[in-house]
This record gives sequence, structure tokens and C-alpha cells, in this order.
Amino acid sequence: MPLTTVFLVATACLTVVTLGYLYRLAAGPTIFDRILGLGGFGTSTTIILILMGCVYGRLEMFVDIALGYALLNFVGVLAAARYFERTVGR
Repeated sequence: MPLTTVFLVATACLTVVTLGYLYRLAAGPTIFDRILGLGGFGTSTTIILILMGCVYGRLEMFVDIALGYALLNFVGVLAAARYFERTVGR
């Protein structure tokens, strides 16, 4: 089995996991469940970007994009968690 096929199968599996995070993001009973869904969605999307870089043979470009996306996701989740901890947590 070629390595590209393995990467595509892994990407398909992660896409299914990402759909689970999207469900938690949309239907979370509390705001904190939605924040956790957002963090998981960003993490799995970052991994999908890396795998797609391996598939296309342009790993160096996709790593840069994935690092930028992961950093924005991390800062965004922390900012949202801190904001909602102060407003909703009381």
C-alpha cells in the first residue's frame, strides 16, 4: 500500500473525528463544552493540514500554515475560556 493512501485514510478518519467536534461545538449544552469542541476541532484540523502536506509533497508549506493556524486556535480558545470564565462562571 503506498504511503499516500495511508495518509489519505488517516485524513478521512480524522475528518470523521472533526465532525464529532463540530457537533459538540454546535450542540454543546454549556459554553465550556463548546470551547472544548473548538479546541479539539482546531487540533484535528491542524493534523489534517500536516497530512495533506504529506499527500501533496509540499510539507514545508503546510507546516507553516498549520503552525499559524494552531497558534491562532490556541490563543482564541484561551481568550474565549478566560472571557467566559469571568462572565458566565459567576
